[in-house]
Amino acid sequence: MYTMRLSIWLAVLTASPVFSQVTGITGTTILTGTETDAVTDGQLPTGSGVTYLSLNSTITTTYTSALPSQILNNATNLTSSVSTTTVTYLSGNGTATSAATPSNTQPCNGYAEFCSRKYSNITMVVAHNFAFVRKGNAASNQDLTVTYQLNDGIRMLSTESHYMDDTVYLCHTSCDELNMGTLEATLTTITEWVADHPYDVVSLLLVNSDFIDVENYTAPINNSGLIRYAYRPTQIPMTVDSWPTLSEMILSEQRVVIFMDYKANQTAVPYILDEFSQMWETPFSPVDVTFPCTEQRPPDITTDQAQQRLYLANHNLNTAIDLLGEDILVPNTADINQTNSVTGNSSLGAMAQNCTGMYYWNGFADLEL
Repeated sequence: MYTMRLSIWLAVLTASPVFSQVTGITGTTILTGTETDAVTDGQLPTGSGVTYLSLNSTITTTYTSALPSQILNNATNLTSSVSTTTVTYLSGNGTATSAATPSNTQPCNGYAEFCSRKYSNITMVVAHNFAFVRKGNAASNQDLTVTYQLNDGIRMLSTESHYMDDTVYLCHTSCDELNMGTLEATLTTITEWVADHPYDVVSLLLVNSDFIDVENYTAPINNSGLIRYAYRPTQIPMTVDSWPTLSEMILSEQRVVIFMDYKANQTAVPYILDEFSQMWETPFSPVDVTFPCTEQRPPDITTDQAQQRLYLANHNLNTAIDLLGEDILVPNTADINQTNSVTGNSSLGAMAQNCTGMYYWNGFADLEL
């Protein structure tokens, strides 16, 4: 006898027989008979859940809301087995009794153990200025396109944006220096990847370099289709304890978290989250190879406030160069292998140990790859 928290359990039956439908239990359909053919007559349940289970005995539960179609449409990606002659379709949160031990077989962000973790309790690698990929341009930050970055495991994307001709463009420092096209075009590419990966949660940090009103960003998000997956927070601001688990975000299909550094207005646009009321950053554009884990933005944040927020560790080493008589910071590619290494001075591993030693929760590591 044990109590567990349920999410969704889909039984896949193979073989050959006759089933009878028993009703009368609100929200639950019970099919009994010999396991033979795939069940198509029973009414699919409504409900919500937290993880994917594979059990070998009868379970009952209650639920109140409908399952997202994306999960049902991807049922073939799930595996489960039933060894008894009674099968219960179920979903939701409830108490179950069984001699079997539930196990999660569907990874979230690549790992089954992440499904039950809060969004705020997972360290994610960030591609710093992910969109700026142009060989031979000193303002370029990355070598691979956003699709390659996501395929390689990047789960947060940050980029600088500028406003020109009534359109938001992805430009580094200025659109004369490096212009990678419209925000909408890049968001369309991201949306396609998200649609093809229904069990992944992705975050986006929009740097509003021209301090324009947040409403200027709604059209690119809507037109690209990303709005379908945008996370809507349950409170303003979110604290480290109020974030949902990855499985809850996946089941609700709110699995793209969008932050903006300046001019966010969650009353007007709730799905574009104000970064600095919910996250703080270590020194930006760092040239210090020690990468101190200290709060730089927002300014004057207290320790108690920092403890209630996510944090982003800027681990991208820069160097100053003279460009047309003006000093600008560009990526220090000469030392990038050591900067992104696991061990040693100025390494990502050393920075991570320093930050986790100071703060008990996980955060974002902003890298140039």
